[in-house]
Amino acid sequence: MFDPSTAPRLFALPPGVDFPKALVAGLVARMADQPPEAMARITLFLNTARMLRCVRAEFDDHDSLFLPRLRLVTEIGRDPLAGVAPSVSPIRRRLELARLVADVVARDAGFAQGVAIYDLADSLADFMAELHGEGVLPAALEAPELAENHAAHWERSLTFIRIVTRYFDTDTAPDPEARQRLLVDDLVGRWRAAPPVDPVIVAGSTGSRGTTSMLMKAVAMLPQGAVVLPGFDHEMPDSGWNSLGSKTFPAEDHPQFRFWHLASELKMAPSEIRPWVHMTAPDPARSKLLSLALRPAPVTDQWLAEGADLGPLGPASEGLSLIEAPTPQSEALAIALCLRRAALDGIRVALVSPDRILTRRVAAALDRWSITPDDSAGEPLSQTAPGRFLRHVADFAGRKPTGDVILTLLKHPLTATGGGARGNHLRFTRELELRLRRKGPAFPEGSDIRAWAAAGGASERLTWAEWLAGILEDAAQTGAGQLSAIVALHLSLTERLASGPQGTAGNSALWQKEAGRAAAATMADLYREAGAGGQYTPMEYARLVMSVLGNETVRHIEAAHPLISIWGTLEARVMGVELVILAGLNEGTWPQNTAPDPWLSRQMRRKVGLLSPERQIGLSAHDFQQAANAPRVILSRAIRDAEAETVPSRWLARLTNLLRGLPDQGGAAAVAAMRSRGAEWLQLAAACVAPTAEQKVAFPAAARPAPRPPVAARPNELPVTGIRTLIRDPYAIYARQILRLRALDPLRAVPGARLRGQILHKIVEDFIRQRPDGEQEGAARDRLRALAESVLAAEIPWPSAQRIWLAKLMHVADKFIASEVERAARGLPVILEKSGSVSLENSNFTLTARPDRIDLLSDGRVHIYDYKTGVLPSEKQQRAFEKQLLLEAVMVERGGFAKLGPRPVEAVTYLQLGGDGKESEIVIEDDVLARIWKQLHLLIESYQRRQTGYTSRRAVFEAGREGDYDHLARFGEWQMSDMPSRQDVG
Repeated sequence: MFDPSTAPRLFALPPGVDFPKALVAGLVARMADQPPEAMARITLFLNTARMLRCVRAEFDDHDSLFLPRLRLVTEIGRDPLAGVAPSVSPIRRRLELARLVADVVARDAGFAQGVAIYDLADSLADFMAELHGEGVLPAALEAPELAENHAAHWERSLTFIRIVTRYFDTDTAPDPEARQRLLVDDLVGRWRAAPPVDPVIVAGSTGSRGTTSMLMKAVAMLPQGAVVLPGFDHEMPDSGWNSLGSKTFPAEDHPQFRFWHLASELKMAPSEIRPWVHMTAPDPARSKLLSLALRPAPVTDQWLAEGADLGPLGPASEGLSLIEAPTPQSEALAIALCLRRAALDGIRVALVSPDRILTRRVAAALDRWSITPDDSAGEPLSQTAPGRFLRHVADFAGRKPTGDVILTLLKHPLTATGGGARGNHLRFTRELELRLRRKGPAFPEGSDIRAWAAAGGASERLTWAEWLAGILEDAAQTGAGQLSAIVALHLSLTERLASGPQGTAGNSALWQKEAGRAAAATMADLYREAGAGGQYTPMEYARLVMSVLGNETVRHIEAAHPLISIWGTLEARVMGVELVILAGLNEGTWPQNTAPDPWLSRQMRRKVGLLSPERQIGLSAHDFQQAANAPRVILSRAIRDAEAETVPSRWLARLTNLLRGLPDQGGAAAVAAMRSRGAEWLQLAAACVAPTAEQKVAFPAAARPAPRPPVAARPNELPVTGIRTLIRDPYAIYARQILRLRALDPLRAVPGARLRGQILHKIVEDFIRQRPDGEQEGAARDRLRALAESVLAAEIPWPSAQRIWLAKLMHVADKFIASEVERAARGLPVILEKSGSVSLENSNFTLTARPDRIDLLSDGRVHIYDYKTGVLPSEKQQRAFEKQLLLEAVMVERGGFAKLGPRPVEAVTYLQLGGDGKESEIVIEDDVLARIWKQLHLLIESYQRRQTGYTSRRAVFEAGREGDYDHLARFGEWQMSDMPSRQDVG
């Protein structure tokens, strides 16, 4: 196939070409004068499974051809002559490392509690894989010169690094990366002893990993061996190549650096790398432009020297468009429109980006047209339905679950799918949700579920509740234990939830489809290797499950669109599409920021022979150059992200700067044209989300509501607190009393201000009721504390809230008790949380109240008290809006409380049970209550007329506070300054 030669054979293809097609074309041309079976003797190593599939498809398009032996570089271990032991399971190795790391952390008091053991073990495993891949032995890390200037820090790092030393012994089952290195070593050794006579070719790889580079160099030196490089820049002059290897500043971030490095190690000049086939880039003018734009930084003066050789820049950039979106959301929608338009035109199109958040946004935008792209990266198993289900169950076990945690599991689409009773399950779930929202408890247990079901009585509901209660009780008993036992319990709980009350796990949807099968296989691996894990707490296990599932991916290919693909940057080397969209072109995204190495500094990595962090930037640069040479290209970025303005990717900045620096050749106009073409997609994206003129007419913004229901539908009874609402937000009275709407409590109960107020009211009420005669202040304080501790322990399931609320109460206890002694000397409490009512004159309206406390004084008058945990209303607020106590005083004066009868009122007082324990008293003057009574009549009479509407947010105290019915009133579509729109309803 190849002419005899002692020199290594390196071939290359230019950026942007259809690599599989060109590779096969070159093979077919070289074998044209050979018998058909000669093709079958060729061994062709490829770098990715996608590349292999594409090469096989290209061979299928040629009639009557034998296939060469197509193999992945990672499949060398399938060679029957390979004498290397099988690799250990990655999960087992990580579990072993996690256990060893946990031992180190436990012995060192300097580490904080709750260190993410498994994440640390993951990092250590990745570091060990890199050492194996680059052929660096742990002994190199013990060199004294590495500890210079940072001995203490390095010694602590070595404590962990020494953990991996045992895994470099030949008696230990190798890791996958170590086994790959051993296999390549073995294969290269056998080739040296007996070189193969049949052709061996490695194609599509850049040699970025040490093991792959070793294989490529060995193949290049075989008598019939060759390496075919992707995206080789034939346009770069010798001065550019020479600058890549600077000893002071090697240009490892340049797209062609890996090729220069490979050629140097084979003692070749880049000019000796020959074309695999005589083929140019799809757009030679653009290829020259990109080559010059991406020159190494030390030789960017070549822009001036060679810029004139580019000629007119309009044609060179004609196939480029530039989308500069204001936000990532608009960028995603614009890209989705590009993809959809290309598919409608029958054009194969690929989105290339390392930003998985952006690609998921694009996929979501495509879903509005029922388009599912072929996503090569797939979806993390942890984000699939079975993965989320497994994570929810792991988080739920061993903890006191709140209502929202339970309902998250019950509403999951995989729950109760094993017995055909999903409908009943969802009905009972909705009923339980209403119960939990309205009456709690904060942390439901099995007994609570059974009691709720027993109140309903239906046998199906009782069966369902027993199923759920059993799962809750078993999950609550999960504690620290051996990993194997915890995994078994986790799988048991998961399958019971998926089965439903009367189903089976085999009939459920849990382990079905690609995601289900992948989840089953991953969890089976974890269970099989759990013996290496040791002891785990439920929280540690939940983090382990998240990490294990997150390391696996699932591809959904059933409904993928045949013309729309989403590729990672590695897959972009395959090319073969007419339109490529390079998205997320911002610094920090493409290229990504170099991740900090927790184990070695840059200088240390260089000393021990590991690759520098800039290597990854160089690989990303090569992927960019390869993809940007496609026939048609759209470059895309967001000008701003969620936090701040973004910086354009260095390669995009170089390209636009070069163009703008050559205005005489039309460079500035070329940039403007690129932006103009991109702006068209942004305009379409804006039109997709902006309402049309017809929509604005059909769906106008809501006016400020002031509904006017019939008089007969209006309430004829309100509590004194309802009068305050009627004054401040009449619409809330309309929604609650007339529409009968009640706001539901949040699913996750929280120790908020409302609950605190209820609890403190109960504590103080019990304290007053149980007060013995002649009690001293010290004894009263002790009794108050004991009572508060008892009530808080019984009613509040949050230990932190118990302590905080008790401390706040005891902060004002001395002041409260001292004033209580004075109140006891003046009178006795006769009304504690008892209801009363009074009817208005010449009206069927009744005013009701439930005062916190009314004391009967020695002179026959009464004093009304109300407990507040928050800020006390001022006297001005009480007279205008907060009339609760004054209205209660009116009711007392008019005999609204049977136990008291009509009595004069001395004063009304707010007592603060928090803060500084303030008191706010209003002494009742002669005409105050008469005026309040008259104002009440006028207010109620106005709302008993049809023309009076219930205006939303009429006089709210804090405009920024959200009311229970603001969403119903569509507040936000109208402003507080808008006039109310009165409308008859009913």
